[in-house]
Amino acid sequence: MSGDGRNPPSLTMILERLTGSIGEPRMELDASNAFELLVSTVLSAQSTDRTVNSVTPALFQRFSDARSLSMATVSEVEELIRATGFFRRKSGQIIRLSLAVCERFGGVVPTRMEDLLTLPGVGRKTASVVLAHGFGIPAVPVDTHVMRVSLRLLLTTSEDPVQIEEDLKRQMPESSWISGSSRLLLHGRYVCLARKPLCSQCVLMDICPSSWKDFRKD
Repeated sequence: MSGDGRNPPSLTMILERLTGSIGEPRMELDASNAFELLVSTVLSAQSTDRTVNSVTPALFQRFSDARSLSMATVSEVEELIRATGFFRRKSGQIIRLSLAVCERFGGVVPTRMEDLLTLPGVGRKTASVVLAHGFGIPAVPVDTHVMRVSLRLLLTTSEDPVQIEEDLKRQMPESSWISGSSRLLLHGRYVCLARKPLCSQCVLMDICPSSWKDFRKD
């Protein structure tokens, strides 16, 4: 709460406004199936969706499924994903990931969080992305954008992604988990920037605690 007694906005109010400014949110990683999305999300670590999208067409043309990618050599994959950064580590990671999908799940990406988390290189955010955008299963992916926006709007006071996920889930119906978290992510990516947020262009400026002059975290 701010010094003048104003209360932080509800997530319901925030999402109503973001619905007007963002409309129908879309996953910005290009993928035609859950396996492609899984690999693309792993590749997106410390990279941008645009960069990942620039390399995955050639990658998936050559290795179209988990079985074929599991048999690839590291050097083959490195050349295809070099632009994403940390390509040596990521190459081994997505080959091991593909092998695990084949050995444990018959080459099919699993649809349960607990199973996804057993795969090499897959954390809770990546698993949530696959569930939400690969299968349409309600989930709340928490990346750096969602974390930043949630903290600035006082939707959470935690910097732990798992706790933030739980805080957000508690504040919106399950039917809104995918669209709601997607709007928070896109708002953070294009408006509520890390270093220089575009407050003058923000539909939340008048209700955002971080815009109040007397705002403080007590």
